[in-house]
Amino acid sequence: MTGQHFDVVVIGGGPGGYAAALYGASAGLNIALIEKKRLGGTCLNVGCIPAKELLETASVARTVNHAGEFGIETSALGIQWGTTLTRKQAIIDRLVGGLGMLLKNRKVTVFDGVGQLGVDHQTVTVSNGVETTTISGDAVVLAAGSEPRTLDGFPVDDSRIVTSDELLSIPELPGSAAVIGGGAIGSEFASMMADLGTKVTLLEYEKKLMPGADSDATKVVERSFKKRGITVRTGVAVKSQVTNEDGVTVTFGDDDETVTVDTVVIAIGRRPASETLGLDRTGVAVDARGFITVNDTCRTSVPGVWAVGDVIPTAQLAHVAFAEAIVTIKDILGETVIPVAYDKVPWCIYSHPEVAFAGHSEASAKDAGYDVVVSKHRFMGNGRAMIVGETEGLVKVIAEKQPDGTGGKILGVHMVGPWVTEQLGQAYLAVNWEATVEDVAQFIQPHPTMSELFGETVMALTGRSLHA
Repeated sequence: MTGQHFDVVVIGGGPGGYAAALYGASAGLNIALIEKKRLGGTCLNVGCIPAKELLETASVARTVNHAGEFGIETSALGIQWGTTLTRKQAIIDRLVGGLGMLLKNRKVTVFDGVGQLGVDHQTVTVSNGVETTTISGDAVVLAAGSEPRTLDGFPVDDSRIVTSDELLSIPELPGSAAVIGGGAIGSEFASMMADLGTKVTLLEYEKKLMPGADSDATKVVERSFKKRGITVRTGVAVKSQVTNEDGVTVTFGDDDETVTVDTVVIAIGRRPASETLGLDRTGVAVDARGFITVNDTCRTSVPGVWAVGDVIPTAQLAHVAFAEAIVTIKDILGETVIPVAYDKVPWCIYSHPEVAFAGHSEASAKDAGYDVVVSKHRFMGNGRAMIVGETEGLVKVIAEKQPDGTGGKILGVHMVGPWVTEQLGQAYLAVNWEATVEDVAQFIQPHPTMSELFGETVMALTGRSLHA
């Protein structure tokens, strides 16, 4: 049957889609939002939120295990995994429910079903398995999200070989696990499981963990992982697996090494879910990997159609999808648009220790032709870090080198250590505003805090310092 006409039709209810709907509605646009599964998409349901809840459970376990250092006596640690999963789901349900109320209050019309773009680029069909409805919009935003990538020869099931989707709801933690992929997702899962008692082997194809992060930061993570019993193997390719009653035997590396574990976790990234959009008949350009191609205001190759989030070849981060949604709605409204600076977006990895960064690493700044100067300060000398008992890590600032050897424009900031995901804000602003070290060094940092380490690190690049 034929339905309503809207100013904007959004296909996908994840961060990119719901942000476009909410931001557009707040600007007075009449919005339709189509979601085939559950509002919130990957982030709320099988991504950011549940993963961080389980990582917080791991953090509580670490705190209890080290309580004796603070003079607090505790009994032997016991983990009720079912309680953890119940708490995780309660948080998800509360957030999804809140999102539904936000959309309702802003008068966004929500359709349950699979949305597909029509050949005329303004109509969209919505199929829910019972009926098909056709709606239309002056503009269409494609935000279908992504799905976990899998490996050939590693069939996914519910317990032996899993992706992030299955692991986040696994009935019980395995006694041993091989995590394939040492990026953000794999490192977070390896850290979480190890802290909760799983014997973990982490296998990464690249030469270091967390590609994109500065090597000084990733070295801290690797040392911490090994100290906590995680076997880390970088620069190795996974070749095959054999599953039997004893578990899964994974073969990897040039010498065909093997490891046998209860569970294999595939964490090699996510692929765009663009195949559900019916794009093959529309003329919307898609690259060989399935990503929708867009310009710097998220316009596709077809007039009147935009795309945001994990279906386009940009950083697959919820906050990047939010930013792309805002760019898209402003473009639809004909307002001045400032494109997303993808080389400067904030990255946060919630492993233990945490990693957070924005802008160039030292290596990428040099590759880009900059003459750089760097400053590094470690948390081991920070009073607040000592107080909370978390002194692993450092702050590293990369700046353009001035003729006198001091720092000029801040090119990148990389942090590893306690609560750095909460400390990145001022560093991100400094990088994106192209501030100089002199600009930033004059600002007062509260004491005692973790964040004052950033101020100290920047100040050292002026040629003078306090505690360093």
